[in-house]
Amino acid sequence: MITVHAVGDLVLETTDAAGLLAPVGETLRGADVVIGHLEIPHLEGGIVHTTDVAAVPGPPSALDALADAGFDILTLAGNHVYDFGPEGIRETRRHCEERGMQVAGVGETLDDAFAPALVSAGGVTVAVVSINCVGPRETWATSLKPGAAYVDVVTHYEPRGANPGGPPRVHSFAEQTSLARAVAAVRDAASAADVVIVALHKGLVHEPARIADYEREVSHAMVDAGAQAVVSHHAHIGKGIEIYRGRPILHGLGNFATVTRALALDGDDPGRAAWARERRRLFGFEPDPAMPTYPFHPESRHTMIAALTFDDGAVETALIPCWIDDDARPVPVGRSPRGEAVADYLRTITADAAFATDLAWSGDRLVARATETP
Repeated sequence: MITVHAVGDLVLETTDAAGLLAPVGETLRGADVVIGHLEIPHLEGGIVHTTDVAAVPGPPSALDALADAGFDILTLAGNHVYDFGPEGIRETRRHCEERGMQVAGVGETLDDAFAPALVSAGGVTVAVVSINCVGPRETWATSLKPGAAYVDVVTHYEPRGANPGGPPRVHSFAEQTSLARAVAAVRDAASAADVVIVALHKGLVHEPARIADYEREVSHAMVDAGAQAVVSHHAHIGKGIEIYRGRPILHGLGNFATVTRALALDGDDPGRAAWARERRRLFGFEPDPAMPTYPFHPESRHTMIAALTFDDGAVETALIPCWIDDDARPVPVGRSPRGEAVADYLRTITADAAFATDLAWSGDRLVARATETP
């Protein structure tokens, strides 16, 4: 039997992240294996390789705090991983591995990117496969180009009613060739490990509750291929919990340790500032001005650690409620008034997504159980 702790997005745009992780380090280190998603490349300098709004590179020194907090595997397949090109990927990987942390989801070729990170604990081998479902295309690895493992998601917009130019009905689905490649990678991992966890970079950003069509499709395909659990990130807000065929799908672990000035309205880069203004218009929220390095949805401060216990083929799913405090630190809150507020948020978004999952307290944790057979 082993326990895995998994958390969502890590955006460490700071030279020293020790303070950010201080309230949660002891909790994280209580697991046999700790997994998180490293959202931005970590390197000194670098040349931008994306036409999208690039992340600010994280200082390599910020990774010291992740190692000290017990992180074993960092997933890298995401929309910012190629912002600084092949060198950004290689440098980030090197800095993580020098600190004793493995990475998953990137490589010199697509086969390399789909190769799982493997760790052993208590005689159990855990494989983590990391996959980007949100693009952009330049992040994708090929047989000739470094990059991330990916599933290509197709979006179709259908006009609604007598309202040309108005809000459409949106359909999304996985392109089948790329989905088949991901399924094959998970099957291969299942043949080499006792436990397979798939980390998907997916989801509708800054929106509580709503789950796009492709998210269910891809997540279910990962379980069908042999994953014992699916964890997700990218939306920067917590999403609902689904139990599918007895396996947990965490549709969005939300923010964890996230500090950035890349989206400040008064930033030095006009492209980043323009996107910050547009993001407010698109998603309809105003970040807390008292938290200038946390420009995210107010509800995103309700967050969690997934505590997954694997025992002879079975998995128990628990959530450790956390609150992102005024210093942008994730703080475990247990069954306190603040913890009850986090629990209410998680129950609400799970129900709104129509997942038949009960979240009940067991000590200071919420245990997730299916309320009906899927």
